[in-house]
Amino acid sequence: MIRSLSVAAVAALTLTGCGSDDAAVPAGAGELGGTVTVFAAASLTETFTELGKQFEAAHPGIRVVYSFGASSALAEQINQGAPADVFAAAAPKNMQQVRDKGEVTGAPSTFVRNRLEIAVPKGNPGRITGLADFGKAEPKLALCAEQVPCGAAAKTVFAAAGVTPQPDTREADVKAVLTKVKLGEVDAALVYRTDVLAAGAQVEGIDFAEAAEAINDYPIAALAHAPNSAAAVAFVDFVRSEQARAVFAEAGFDAP
Repeated sequence: MIRSLSVAAVAALTLTGCGSDDAAVPAGAGELGGTVTVFAAASLTETFTELGKQFEAAHPGIRVVYSFGASSALAEQINQGAPADVFAAAAPKNMQQVRDKGEVTGAPSTFVRNRLEIAVPKGNPGRITGLADFGKAEPKLALCAEQVPCGAAAKTVFAAAGVTPQPDTREADVKAVLTKVKLGEVDAALVYRTDVLAAGAQVEGIDFAEAAEAINDYPIAALAHAPNSAAAVAFVDFVRSEQARAVFAEAGFDAP
C-alpha cells in the first residue's frame, strides 16, 4: 500500500512509503528494522516504488519511504540537512553536489542509464516527426528546466542537432513535463524513454539519433548522516542486485 508522509525539513516534497505500518519497527539481532528514507529522481518513481515493495517483502521489519523529485532539488535538500538515508540521482553532477559537502558514504555507483525520447499525445495531433520540430514556433512544446538532469540532457541533444528550441513551458522535473503531454496541453516534449513506456497508451514515443549524445548515468549512494545506515547500505545493495536489474530492464533502462 502506498502512503504519503510529511517531513518537516522537506515540507515541499512528498514522501511515499511502501509499508503498511506507520510505526518504526525496531531491528532485531542481525535484522534490519525501522524506516529507510530514499531521495530519488522523479524518473525512478515507478521502478523504485516496485523495488520498495520487494525490499520490504525481503525485510519485514523495514518500511521504505520515498521523496521523488528533480535531482537538483533533492541534492539541495540533503545539503541543507534533510533527513535521508539514500540518494539516487539522474545525473552524476547532482550526486557530486552532495558528495562535495561530505554527505555521501563511500563511492557512489552507477546502477542504470537512461536516454531521452520525444513524447507526443496519443495520435500525434501536432504531427511531430523529429527533433527539428522543437525549433519551430508553431507546435506547443515542453522541456525540463535546464538545471535538472533531463533539461541538461535536452540542451546537449539540441546542440548536437543544431536546433534552437522554442519551448512554451519549462517544468521542474520530467514527470511534470510528461503530464503536459498526457493532458494534451503540448504537442511534444522531451522526456526519458522510461517515462514514455511508463505512460503506456496515453502517449507515443519518437526516437531520434541525437539521444545517443546525452546518455544519463544514474548514481546511488548511502548518505553519511543516514538515520538508518544499516538499512541504507542494504537498500543500495538491493538496487544493484540481479533482481532489481530485471525491474529496470522491463522499464526500459539500460544497464550501466
